[in-house]
Amino acid sequence: MGFLDEQFVQLEELQDDANPNFVEEIVTLYYRDSSRLILNIEQALQKSPLDFNKLDALMHQFKGSSSSIGAKKVKAECTQLREYCKAGSGEGCLRTFQQLKKEYTTLKKKLEAYFQLARQAGPTESACRPK
Repeated sequence: MGFLDEQFVQLEELQDDANPNFVEEIVTLYYRDSSRLILNIEQALQKSPLDFNKLDALMHQFKGSSSSIGAKKVKAECTQLREYCKAGSGEGCLRTFQQLKKEYTTLKKKLEAYFQLARQAGPTESACRPK
């Protein structure tokens, strides 16, 4: 299972000479948004008792923004965490959030390397998409 789905490919297809950094700009906005969400989720997970409705709403946002760039492993962890919210499992939420952060960090590293290669390759060639 790769890190990205066809949504990322669709973003790449929208990129052209008039907007050569389109995908990188979209991903940068995703990072900005998701780092704020991660902080909010961490704060929500420290509350006692856990507010599963608030946590679920934050995860819904995170899942949506992850979907928009094709971050399928992060999206899958968001889905799992939402299941634990519905089940009222604080332990499941905490465990899954740690996994989600790991997937997010891996995605970020892979995409940063990809964009670096894409910049070196220039506009005519394209770098190999991260798997």
